[in-house]
This record gives sequence, structure tokens and C-alpha cells, in this order.
Amino acid sequence: MEEPNLTTSNALVLSNLAPGANLQQYISAVNSFPVLTVERERELARRLYEHDDLDAARELVLSHLRFVVHVSRSYEGYGLPQEDLIQEGNVGLMKAVSKFDPDRGVRLVTFAVHWIKAEMNEYVLRNWRILKIATNKAQRKLFYKLRGKKQELGQLNTLTAAETKLVAEDLGVKPEEVREMEVRLGGQDIPFETPAEDDYASDDGDGLAPENVLYVDHSDPAEIAEDEQWSDLMHKKLQAALEALDERSREIVYGRFISEEPRTLDDLGSEFGISAERVRQLERRALLDIKESIGGDLTLA
Repeated sequence: MEEPNLTTSNALVLSNLAPGANLQQYISAVNSFPVLTVERERELARRLYEHDDLDAARELVLSHLRFVVHVSRSYEGYGLPQEDLIQEGNVGLMKAVSKFDPDRGVRLVTFAVHWIKAEMNEYVLRNWRILKIATNKAQRKLFYKLRGKKQELGQLNTLTAAETKLVAEDLGVKPEEVREMEVRLGGQDIPFETPAEDDYASDDGDGLAPENVLYVDHSDPAEIAEDEQWSDLMHKKLQAALEALDERSREIVYGRFISEEPRTLDDLGSEFGISAERVRQLERRALLDIKESIGGDLTLA
């Protein structure tokens, strides 16, 4: 019997679809593609593996898109759009097809499930919370294991220390890691600004949204830019004024006001072979020259 193949019409239908455009229409389209027999799958995989046959790769991908949809349903508990999960899973499927070796002795679907779930897992970790819940490989593994345990046991923060220890032993981690991840899982994102319905307002009218407690003076971007430009300009003017002084006066100003350990008049007088009073006079003259050069008030601490 002739092997089923992807029809041109089906391929054209799918090429004009994306999960986000019309999810149900997309699912109907991918389910219309025939499931490959073992022989047909092996033939296509060998054509791709040995000859980089892109038509074979396309048929392998399209015939397995229904499986990506099936896997995406297992992530419904995260509250993320299924169409986005499918898109990520499709990326994993394409990676799997490109790496599939027909001599492995396994079906493509068995090989591809790891790649599909890996992409979906990364998507979940990137988008389930604004702040990252798991930032390394060990935490990612614990995140998914602990999610499964929560479904079995409910809220883990109601467990006793002994029960938490049992969960940790079952997951192969330390009890404090279980408690830390539970805190992360139990956290909630809140908007920076107070919502219109004032969900985060307290009885006295003071909002608890971050915008009401994370206050910074001069937070206007225009004011910040203006202050930075003014500071940069004054720094350049001061540098030019210092360079215009004679070497001895410049050393006195640096020693008295700029060095990490300010020097005394007597110390500088000994260095230049003059009296402390003469150093004070030179210092005063240098500060007046600098003030005149920069055209403004001069304050040196």
C-alpha cells in the first residue's frame, strides 16, 4: 500500500496559520497531517541525515506538530497561553528533527519529546513570574519537581518540619531548598503602579504598590539628564582651570583639597621650602583663579 504523504493543500493551509492567529483552526490543520509509519519515518530521516533533504525535514516536522499540541496541554496549570507554548515546542521539534539519527533505533517522537519539553520549560521559567523563580539548572529541576508535589500535597508551607524533610529526601534536595523554592512559588507579582480598582490600597488610603514606597528625589529623567550634563561640564571646566595654574599652585590645590589624605600647610611648606603662611597665600590665590575660570561658585571639601 502506498505510504500516506503530506498534500500540497495541507502544507499551504498550515503555512498561512500560526497558533496565535486561530488556535482551533491550527490544531485542526496539524491533526489533518497523516501519522507516519515506521518505514516512512525511517526513510525520511535517512534522506535528511545523509543528504540534507529539506523536503524530508519538512514532512517530519509537519507530521509531528500534533504531538507538540498534545505536550502543550500538560502545561495548562501555569496559566500561560497555549499558542505560545506550542510555538516554543515547535522550535524544540525542529531542533530534534535536525539532530535525529535514524540508526538510534527509536521513533522520532520518543527522541523529540526531550527537546520539545526543554523549550516549553524555558518558556515557563521566563514568563511565569516577572522575577525569575529558578536561575540555575538545579533550581529549574527542583521547580518542576516541587510543582508536582504541590499538586499531590497542597501548600507545602503547611507541612511540619518532619514532613518537609520527607519531601526533600524524596526529591533528593536539602529541606531548606524546598522551603526556599516554596516561598518563590508562593510569591505573587504586583504592578508597579496602583491599579485603578485600588486593590493594593490600605484602609488609610496609602497605596502599597511599589510606586508609593520606592520614591527617589529628582526622578524626572529630564532633570537627571540635566544634572549629569551640568556635572560633566563643571568637571571639565575645573580640570581646565587646574591645568592653567602654575605647577606649585596646582600641587598645593591637589594636596589640600583633592588627594585622599589632605596635606597640612606645614607639610606643603616643607616640601616647597616656604613658610606655611606663604602656602596659605598661594592656596587662596589659586582658588580665586579657579573660581574666575569656571565662572561660578567654588566649593572644595
